[in-house]
Amino acid sequence: MLTTVVARANSNVALAKYWGKRDEGLNLPHTGSLSVVMAGLTTIAGVSVRRGGDADRIVMNGEPASAREGGRISAFLDLVRERAGRRDLLEVDVRTNFPVAAGIASSASTFAALTLAAAALLGLTLSEAELSALARRGSGSAARSVPGGYVEWLRGHACDGSDSVAVQVAPASHWPLGIVVAVTDEGPKRVGSREGMASTVRESPFFAAWLATHDADLAAIRRGVLARDIASVGAAAERNCLKMHAVSMAGPEGLIYWNPATLAVIDRVHGLRGEGLQAYFTIDAGPQVKVICPRPERDAVADALERVAGVRRVLLSEPGSGATVVERA
Repeated sequence: MLTTVVARANSNVALAKYWGKRDEGLNLPHTGSLSVVMAGLTTIAGVSVRRGGDADRIVMNGEPASAREGGRISAFLDLVRERAGRRDLLEVDVRTNFPVAAGIASSASTFAALTLAAAALLGLTLSEAELSALARRGSGSAARSVPGGYVEWLRGHACDGSDSVAVQVAPASHWPLGIVVAVTDEGPKRVGSREGMASTVRESPFFAAWLATHDADLAAIRRGVLARDIASVGAAAERNCLKMHAVSMAGPEGLIYWNPATLAVIDRVHGLRGEGLQAYFTIDAGPQVKVICPRPERDAVADALERVAGVRRVLLSEPGSGATVVERA
């Protein structure tokens, strides 16, 4: 019987965003979304059977998890235990090599890795679609970090969420994009994605317009990815990103995830296009800016963004692989 399983998963960046749940308990989205898995922005999750103690033990990047983090992970592990018909207490060791809770989808890589490790440890044999649906229960965007490459998370229609899964649109090798992440703040964001999304759905006067126009962006991005057309993907991704943030800003709380450096990076990306580089931005729920470009132009884009005032550092990436188990013991 296995006593420890370690799994690895990469983060992902949504080109067509997920913003708004139709069912909060099941993490079911109002719309589909499409992302690219980011190689090198990685979480390693080890899950072991705990001998002794009266609760799960959860460590995040070398420190005991906060009550909030630990409670969220234990609640997710309860779902895996229930499905497996097991009651084992577990020890969890999660290590992420990029800023956590800062708008780079660390929850996506964390819960995707946890899903594979916990499911294997507790004896579940699940398909990729089933793993994706299970990961979604921990964090919606985690569904998109289970497959690799270019991934679409289907909205689905079933009340139980069984058809709201992520599927690969194209493998990483299909289109070797360059990805640059301009980190403008290393700390956790003031309002988490879950809370920000919920308040937007409840209170933003623009949310209906977001729903009405989103599918056209999603279709344009899917077509562009399959055609390897960076201009069409980039234009639609920027449009979709700005709409998502406008919807959030328009709520009563005036939810603004950006900082001055975020705006400076957007302006520099516009400037890079004027200089002949094919660079396009997108921003998730946080102040970090992700920029896609042709892979041969990535170093030039990274060098330019690193010089923008307020940028702490840049992270380099490209389309990456899906989640995988790396150790069983």
